[in-house]
Amino acid sequence: MKKVEYKNFRSPDEVRTFEKGKVEIVNIGGGVVGLLTLEPGWRWSDHVKPIAKTQWCEALHFQYQLSGRLGISMADGTKIETISGHVSWLPAGHDAWVIGNEPVALVDWSGAMHFAKT
Repeated sequence: MKKVEYKNFRSPDEVRTFEKGKVEIVNIGGGVVGLLTLEPGWRWSDHVKPIAKTQWCEALHFQYQLSGRLGISMADGTKIETISGHVSWLPAGHDAWVIGNEPVALVDWSGAMHFAKT
């Protein structure tokens, strides 16, 4: 019989920092959940692309946004904005950036395991 598991982002299993942001990782139930915190001025193509070494973010994200405004541009030209309370699913092939002066916080159930990984 499997046992219940619980964890807290106050004590993540891993923290990856990058300019203007960080991702905190918890490994739980055979999966990975990440808490991304992105500061004003952050843009994937400026701050994570040099780490990822890809043209676009290739991580698939399934995420719930806790705060802030995020602009997203897909490789096919589609552009959207997400705000606090939105749930989004982003396939590979996108760029993203913080809009305004409020940090963006996201809980990601899919792409965090690969985000800003060297």
